[in-house]
Amino acid sequence: MRNRITASGGLPAARDLPTIVAISIVAFAIANLLHEGIGHGGACLLTGGHAKALSSVHFDCSRDNRFVSAGGTLVNVTAGLLCWIAIRFLRHASGHLRYFVWLLMTVNLLQAGGYFLFSGVGNFGDWADVLAGLTPVWLWRSGLAIVGAVSYVLVVWLALRELRPFLAKPDWRRGGAKDLTVVPYITGGILYTLAGIFNPVGMMLVGLSAAAASFGGTSGMAWMTQYLGSKFAPKTAGPRCILQRSRGWIIAALITTTIFIGLIGRGVSFP
Repeated sequence: MRNRITASGGLPAARDLPTIVAISIVAFAIANLLHEGIGHGGACLLTGGHAKALSSVHFDCSRDNRFVSAGGTLVNVTAGLLCWIAIRFLRHASGHLRYFVWLLMTVNLLQAGGYFLFSGVGNFGDWADVLAGLTPVWLWRSGLAIVGAVSYVLVVWLALRELRPFLAKPDWRRGGAKDLTVVPYITGGILYTLAGIFNPVGMMLVGLSAAAASFGGTSGMAWMTQYLGSKFAPKTAGPRCILQRSRGWIIAALITTTIFIGLIGRGVSFP
């Protein structure tokens, strides 16, 4: 039997790529549902509105207000911070679970920081709605863009520091450990885009929401490993995280993909 080769280090069977893809699908789908369903949906209910429709790229509430618009990102930030806390209690848990929590933290926080920057610069999306009517416009947008840029850099720093326990000597070279960051980035982007294609609102949201939240919002995952071993993310000594083939995660990913693309992607209407 031929040994499977990982994307970083060329070591056999240390990290199984199909399992990494599976964990990534579950993490990205949960982050999306936290944003649209729990965030926007929860804020809608709390302000006396009722849900009209939900898809992977939008939530339609009977009552529009700043809190509903901000709710998605606020829940992403909250979920990301809770995952950061949870990591401290999972030191002896399986590598699969620890990696999933790290990935869920990273995706939630990167999408939140990216949204601030995206809305501040482009004046589009949830936070453009939050700022609507506030003056002077240029000051609010500039402040939001600065908060987004600063928070994004801080999230990349935090994600790299929390990634270090997963790494061993082969991963510390420049650009190493790409299987733990780039593979999820590509996987999440494809998942969001495929689901977005079926959305009931229109194709414009595929680019402005689905691709923006994944390929744009989590783009830090595509380049963050370049800073491993630098002062930004100093080296640490530790055992290499083993992510062997997991049928459970792969089955969970197949179920998640079916529901996320086939149901949530097409949209769910509420009476």
